[in-house]
Amino acid sequence: LVKEFEMKKSAAAYKRASQDKTGIIELIWFKGIRWIKDGLKIGDEYIAFGRPTIFGGKINIVHPEMDKYKVDEGNSILLQPVYSTTENLNSKGINSRIIRGLIKTLIDSKDFNIKETLSNNLIDRLKLPYKSNAIKDIHMPLNTNSLISAQKRLKFEEFFFFQLHLLRNKLSRKSKDKGFVLEKINNHFDNYFNNYLKFELTNAQKNVLREIRVDVKSGIQMNRLLQGDVGSGKTLVALLSMLMAIDNNYQSCIMVPTEILAQQHFKSICDELNDMDVEVAILTGSIKANARSELYDRLKNGEIDILIGTHALLENKVVFKNLAFVVIDEQHRFGVAQRSKLWRKGLISPHILVMTATPIPRTLSMTLYGDLDISIINELPPGRKEIITTWRSDSSRLRVNKFIHEQIAL
Repeated sequence: LVKEFEMKKSAAAYKRASQDKTGIIELIWFKGIRWIKDGLKIGDEYIAFGRPTIFGGKINIVHPEMDKYKVDEGNSILLQPVYSTTENLNSKGINSRIIRGLIKTLIDSKDFNIKETLSNNLIDRLKLPYKSNAIKDIHMPLNTNSLISAQKRLKFEEFFFFQLHLLRNKLSRKSKDKGFVLEKINNHFDNYFNNYLKFELTNAQKNVLREIRVDVKSGIQMNRLLQGDVGSGKTLVALLSMLMAIDNNYQSCIMVPTEILAQQHFKSICDELNDMDVEVAILTGSIKANARSELYDRLKNGEIDILIGTHALLENKVVFKNLAFVVIDEQHRFGVAQRSKLWRKGLISPHILVMTATPIPRTLSMTLYGDLDISIINELPPGRKEIITTWRSDSSRLRVNKFIHEQIAL
């Protein structure tokens, strides 16, 4: 509540000190000086709206909105909406106060009517206000409780219909997007599992493989997220899944965000498969033109069983003979359009397994709202060392570099 003003002039701004029983705050204007000087009377009571900041140890509000205090309105004016406007609108006098007046006129009119979008049963069960009341209270709440209630109602409605939309898309995809049927599990899967696997799978890995097995046999395209900590064995699950595709005479690929990670996957998978009759290749931006051309031909002819690569896999020249299984590692590093481009590499959409060790909000939202089925590896293989993540400031750069060199030398 503004009670007293002291006029202060400076070269850059026009200031008036505002005071009430809680203290003093500076109100600052850089333009509109004539209106401020003539419109605000010393000794009158006003209400100031704006974003408070601290400068030079003093609290101030730059270009506040000022309303004359009216006793008969009581506390109801303490909650006022603030509407953002453009510089062009402001220059024409259309500010937050004008918009607030227009909306109040609309809400108070007898023609104001908002159609309800939720069922009475849902509203009663969740104790939500009706939509018309929520619209009124989101703009002109009587108190804090009515504002919170309106926010809850409108947020719930937005998420509710968004979730229904995604679930409908998911059901539509499962009914329309036919997938490769990977029925056989024999030569390559059994040979690797019995003769090359160096340790027993964890129960979590076995559960995930069962979930993937059900998906790829169903005749419906799989779209599954595999989440697990670093070292939990996600890549091994992906490899076994790709061997299912190879057993059914189909191709697989792994797409990763960096060339270093592509090289790591290529080396580890080649080491795992060793002398098995599985052709593994790598495609990154650094591959020479002649080698790329030869790889394209072999891929198109079906001579390559597993292709590992970066964004280079998305190029139009990359044509598979029969791509049936796609693995995307660190999936949050890729956009939806990039993933969908990989899907369209064949006449039938391949099964998709996206992997992440970092459940960032985007990944969580994709699973929460039904875009992805989810599998979790929640245990580490026996004897696996604990993964330690640390943070070091820039001042520790030399110590960090020394640690890296020591680890490389091991």
